[in-house]
Amino acid sequence: MNDTVKKPAGRGRNLELPEHLKSYKGVWVFIEHDRGHVHPVSWELLGAARKLADTLGVTVSGVLMGGPDEALDDFARDAWAYGADRCHLVRDPALKGYRNEPFTRALTELVNRHQPEIVLLGATTMGRDLAGSVATTLQTGLTADCTELNIDPATRALAATRPTFGGSLYCTIMTLAYRPQMATVRPRVMPMPRRDASRTGALVEDAVHLVEADIVTKLIEFVPDASRNSVNLTYADIIVAGGKGLKNADNFGLVWDLARVLGAEVGASRPVVHAGWVEAERQVGQSGKTVRPKLYIAAGISGAVQHRVGMEGADLIVAINSDPNAPIFDFAHIGVVGNAMQILPALTRALRAHIDSRVVRAA
Repeated sequence: MNDTVKKPAGRGRNLELPEHLKSYKGVWVFIEHDRGHVHPVSWELLGAARKLADTLGVTVSGVLMGGPDEALDDFARDAWAYGADRCHLVRDPALKGYRNEPFTRALTELVNRHQPEIVLLGATTMGRDLAGSVATTLQTGLTADCTELNIDPATRALAATRPTFGGSLYCTIMTLAYRPQMATVRPRVMPMPRRDASRTGALVEDAVHLVEADIVTKLIEFVPDASRNSVNLTYADIIVAGGKGLKNADNFGLVWDLARVLGAEVGASRPVVHAGWVEAERQVGQSGKTVRPKLYIAAGISGAVQHRVGMEGADLIVAINSDPNAPIFDFAHIGVVGNAMQILPALTRALRAHIDSRVVRAA
C-alpha cells in the first residue's frame, strides 16, 4: 500500500521573506520623462507611494535617468513637491532617449545597490516595457495594471489589486518571498497629489557602468507620428461617452453634438469601438483608457465592470439609460432613466441656450 500523500498545489511554496531580503526598505517611483516633459502618471504614483511609505514608516524616492544635458535636477524638484523624500539621479549618454537595455541595466543596478522594498512604474508603453524586463532580471514578482495599492497589515507586503478574468473579477496579489515588490499603474487610476512647492529633499547622484558599444539597439532619430489622432481623453475635464444603447453610428453623432457644446472629449464603450463607430483611442475601460474627469456623461452604457474600472474615479458621473436596472446606476451620482436618443438632443439644446444667454448677459 502506498502511503504517500500528495500536497495540494502551492502548499510547498516558500511564503516567508528570507532573512537577506528583510533589509530592503523604502518605496521607489520611476519618474518617466521624454523630450523635456515628465509623464503625469509619475506624479500620480508619487502620491500613492507617499501613502504606502507612511504606512510602512519608510521614505519615498524618485528615480530619474537620462542624458547629461537633460533637466533631471528640475524634475527632481518637482518630485519633491509631489511627495518624494529623495531622488536618485543617473546621468549617462547611453540613457538619453529610452532604450530597454541600458535602462534595464541601470535600474537593476540601482535596486541591487540601494535595496528598495517596493518599485512602482506607470503602465505606459515605456513603463510596461521596462518593468517586465527589470522584474525578470531581478527574478521578482510584478503585478501589472493595478487599480489599487495597499499595505497588508499582517505581512507589511504590498497588496496590489488588479482586474482579472476579462475584468469580471478583481484579485489582490502579494509578493511575499521576494524583493523588491513591483507594480505598474495606468495613468489616471490614482488621483493627482497636491503639489507643495515648499517641500525639499535629498539628491543622490548614482553612477552606473554602461558601455555604448555593448548596447545592441541604437537610437538614430525620433520621428513624430504626424497622423496620430490628437485625442486627449485621459486628462480631459469633461467627457461625453456613448455605448451600444445608442443603436447605430448615426445616433452616436448625438454624443458628438453634446460634447461640442460642452467643450468635452468624446469617449466610448468597447462594443462601440468594436463596431467601428469611433476609433480605439476613445475607448474607456479596462482594455482602453482610464479617465478621471470632473464630469462624465454616459449615454446608452450599461456599466459593466470592464467599463466601470476605467471611469469610476470621475468627480461626477451622469448616466442616461432606458434600463432602470442597468449596473451603471449603482455607482452613478445622477441617473436618468429614459431614451438617450431623445434626452441627448434635449440636453444639448438646453445647454446651448443656457450658454448663449450667459454670453448675451455678459455683453
